Amino acid sequence: MFASLSLGLALLPFALGAVHEVQVGQSGQLLFQPEAIFAAPGDQVVFHFHPKNHTVTQSSFADPCGRKEGGFTSGFQPVPANQTDHLPTYTVTVNDTEPIWMYCAQAARTANTHCGKGMVFAINCGADDAPNSFTNFKNSALAVGASLAAAATDAAPSTTAAYGGLTIPAAPTPTLVTQVITLQQSTWTTTYSSYPGSPAATPATLEGQVHKVIVGGPGKLAFDPPRVSALPRDTIVFEFHQKNHTVTESSFEDPCRPLTADGQQGFDSGFIPVADGTTEFPTWNYTVKDTAPVWAFCRQPTGSHCGAGMVFAVNSDDTSGRSFTAFQNVAKTLNGTAVGQSSPTATTTTDSGALSVRAGGASVILGFVTACLFSLL
Repeated sequence: MFASLSLGLALLPFALGAVHEVQVGQSGQLLFQPEAIFAAPGDQVVFHFHPKNHTVTQSSFADPCGRKEGGFTSGFQPVPANQTDHLPTYTVTVNDTEPIWMYCAQAARTANTHCGKGMVFAINCGADDAPNSFTNFKNSALAVGASLAAAATDAAPSTTAAYGGLTIPAAPTPTLVTQVITLQQSTWTTTYSSYPGSPAATPATLEGQVHKVIVGGPGKLAFDPPRVSALPRDTIVFEFHQKNHTVTESSFEDPCRPLTADGQQGFDSGFIPVADGTTEFPTWNYTVKDTAPVWAFCRQPTGSHCGAGMVFAVNSDDTSGRSFTAFQNVAKTLNGTAVGQSSPTATTTTDSGALSVRAGGASVILGFVTACLFSLL
């Protein structure tokens, strides 16, 4: 994926000057490396995008974190976490010696702004002691971020949980992004909601990666690990250990009851009992569809597994108020008050996953799962 933009008149190939390489978000840092360069007319600046989801967007010295009217932008460039080569690039051709100011527009004008955390870049800025120095430009961007963070703290949007009157952080407002995805020999266009802290929308491979999660076990009311970061097409394999558990989709606002949205129920493995002494463990698979946060729990009522903290998350933003730990705390706070009395009877749905049971070395895929009405506790 390669985009080219010329500032001013296009130069003939023989007149092109030096090529400057700039790394965008390398090693997970919210930085351009280097952060500023000097370039002559005809030089090219090639930006290499590393994992996460960044942009190169033209701004101005007066408004470092706002797009300049008529200015250029690379658009969002999502890169899978495991991609180390064939990184997407974006090229700017310099036409004169005037300063050019740039920033990453991810989460712009919000407390999670990349620009406000210092992710800015400049070509031909003033010297360190000049008013239009890079240091002054970056400090101005950091001031924008500090102001947005303070405003978010002072007036952080909040809502209430599904019951109990508990105040919780409101859901973030996503940015709708349309992106051309190129992976191996395939190219397609996708439109997705980019959430602060969410991974890129580009799958790791056409088949996706596999994430293994252990459910329960002797003396354990937990998913291990309790959260994963996953890309579209990735598969989460839930391996059920001793006792009788489920993995059931819920919501941040109502962690311990099955999700119903727009008349549709969320995914649910159904109860999967596993006896003590079992060595071949059943599994249930969930395929990740996008980068939005996904919340889940075990709906075993005996002993209130969810209320004990047996919850799980995909792509939760652990730098925000809606982190996995916050989700688990909501589950613990709410459960034991009204859940036991008001939980609706869940209907097992298996459209989003498949149960695999190994018997004598053979693997059998069950197209549906019948909920067990008994407990092995």
